[in-house]
Amino acid sequence: MSISRRQVLLIGGLGVLGAGGAMLPTGSVEAKSASRISSQEMPRPFQADFVQAPILQPRTTGTDPQDGSPVNYYTLTEMAAMTNILPRLRTPILGYNGIFPGPTISLDQGTKAVLRIRNKLPAVHALDGHALSTSTHLHGSASRPQYDGYASDITNPGFYKDYHYPNFQPARTLWYHDHGVHFTALNAYSGLAAQYHMHDPMERELLPQGRFDVALTVSDAMFAADGSLGYDDNTHSGLWGDVILVNGKPWPVMKVQKRVYRFRVLNCSISRSLRPALSTADPVVVVGTDGGLVPVAQTVADWRHGGAERYEVLIDFRKYKTGQRIELRNLSNKNNVDYDFTSKIMAFDVTDEPVDTSDPTWNRIPTTLTTSEAMSLRTGQSVATRKFRVMRNDSTGMWTINDDSWQDVIASAYKKVCAEPALNSVEIWEIENKSGGWFHPVHIHLVDFQILSRNGKASFAYERGPKDVVYVGEGETVRLLMKFTPHKGLYMMHCHNLPHEDHDMMVQFRVGLKENDVDVDDPMTAARAVWDDGPE
Repeated sequence: MSISRRQVLLIGGLGVLGAGGAMLPTGSVEAKSASRISSQEMPRPFQADFVQAPILQPRTTGTDPQDGSPVNYYTLTEMAAMTNILPRLRTPILGYNGIFPGPTISLDQGTKAVLRIRNKLPAVHALDGHALSTSTHLHGSASRPQYDGYASDITNPGFYKDYHYPNFQPARTLWYHDHGVHFTALNAYSGLAAQYHMHDPMERELLPQGRFDVALTVSDAMFAADGSLGYDDNTHSGLWGDVILVNGKPWPVMKVQKRVYRFRVLNCSISRSLRPALSTADPVVVVGTDGGLVPVAQTVADWRHGGAERYEVLIDFRKYKTGQRIELRNLSNKNNVDYDFTSKIMAFDVTDEPVDTSDPTWNRIPTTLTTSEAMSLRTGQSVATRKFRVMRNDSTGMWTINDDSWQDVIASAYKKVCAEPALNSVEIWEIENKSGGWFHPVHIHLVDFQILSRNGKASFAYERGPKDVVYVGEGETVRLLMKFTPHKGLYMMHCHNLPHEDHDMMVQFRVGLKENDVDVDDPMTAARAVWDDGPE
């Protein structure tokens, strides 16, 4: 790839790196830096302490009168704020409750949630002046369409929307992020992203909990000279920053006991893919994928990790010496742009803190976990096979799926669909990457799926669990098996390289309905945002 370089423009406190030319699919690029901050202000690896996002407490609890289920009621406020990412300079962000990443939501399977999202953002984004309307997607939740973060179902500044989440699925790592139409990339990059954890009895018994159940939200960023965020999506091809952040801190160091830890690794970079590996060359054990626990734990030396994918891994620190440092490194993948320190993610320093050996998970590396509906599906159940191509239109530069885009959906008054699967039907979806030297993490809303094959061969060991994002690499064709349950209505499929999604690599499918059927869950009309006249 070639990388464009222009002078930083400072607009209202946020930095923007102008896109001087398109990224070209000619292989990976290595460069010294992308940021414009001085060398004295540039962070260096392993200088910051590791932190975790706070757990969001419900403002109240109740009971669903229809089925008697417990309900947690939460409130989050989207707001502009300043944060400490760099050693001395302050960085403006957009954050849930003013922090990045936003607060983690943690609850048990069967406890429903009503999440009020208050849009208290400025009227327009300081970087490019786009209206700061938002749409919140709980990624990994089988939500009804009007609560799924449908891109064009926006909440404008000064309004709020209550999102209802059923939380009936097995334990998993979800995350919530902005999904506002055509500006998802910039809004999420500016800070609107956070983790959401759902627990169940099986997962609690088998895997570490509490302080040993660690959320790692990994992203990348570039910075303008004043410490504000820089932005260059290279003509909507992708943004690759030169600073790797974990939970909003550059290359942090975490102190660990000599025991087994569970890490929930979310790649929330808007474009960069990762290939994490330990500096010791020791393997990690994959126990969870996007949709929850894997049937059989997988021991791997490294794994390819696209945007929006979640992998739950166990790392066993028992054999390391007190004071030893183990780095979590990034081996990278084709068609990233790599800089001086993007080969590093974070580090672990081993301590002699006493270990509570009464906790049975302190030394447990399970081999067999549990199956799931997605992983129990068989190809003989499929009633249809559908084929999709992800590509770039040479004449328009638009990213598309089967030549369709979200602009086409808007032009059809939200009627145009790429598929109409029946409710509770099982289908095979085949996705072929015909876009040249680009990889695409493709997300299908509503469903968990099983990866049947990749270029006719078995899926990678680490992805043999329920998934909702599939990394479709350069020249690859993947086959996915999924069941369309439990809701009828409109759902999206898109690339999670977010500049691709915004321009305009997103389509929709309709479950259990035909175009002219009455849709009580129409995401554009069924649950509109409400004027927010509550206290600030």
